[in-house]
Amino acid sequence: MQYIAPLAKLIEHFRALPGIGPKSAVRLAYHVLDMDAEKAKALAGAIMEAKEKIGFCTTCFNLSDRNPCEICASEKRDHTTICVVEQPQDVAAMERMHDYHGVYHVLHGALSPLEGIGPEKLRIRELLVRLQSSDVKEIIMATNPNVEGEATAMYIARLLKPMGLRVTRIAHGLPVGGDLEYADEVTLAKAMENRVEL
Repeated sequence: MQYIAPLAKLIEHFRALPGIGPKSAVRLAYHVLDMDAEKAKALAGAIMEAKEKIGFCTTCFNLSDRNPCEICASEKRDHTTICVVEQPQDVAAMERMHDYHGVYHVLHGALSPLEGIGPEKLRIRELLVRLQSSDVKEIIMATNPNVEGEATAMYIARLLKPMGLRVTRIAHGLPVGGDLEYADEVTLAKAMENRVEL
């Protein structure tokens, strides 16, 4: 279907967003057009404000509107434990559980030779520099449980081994409430590997 130029442009911008297919992009574009002018301006303003005010913490490389970020600056956090994650969204997920009280380091990706992502494209060097000037005792590898995440965790663990740090990996396996019959082989294998004594 042919759309008038401004609408087509809006649809294309929505389609460029991750997880937004053609139908969703059209729905979003029409929704924006149905908004009153003030709400549309507020949406555009929020996007611009986020782009202008949010940057990276120079300590952990999480998204923040201050430097260092709130987590790195907090004296209530355990600065002897660093949880290494792939993306800023992973920090938000970890914080939702309210059980982890250490600090973070965001890699901004995972090793993926097929996509041309090597160690130099991740924030691994910054992690090593950070460890030289701190009293860190444990590094928790919380990369995703896929091939890239596992390779990244193993690569970093090998780099850290000579430093005498405790390097741990979050457990993987069946989710709470999951059914065995619907689990794939890799998930079941990880669940067996990470079993605990009752």
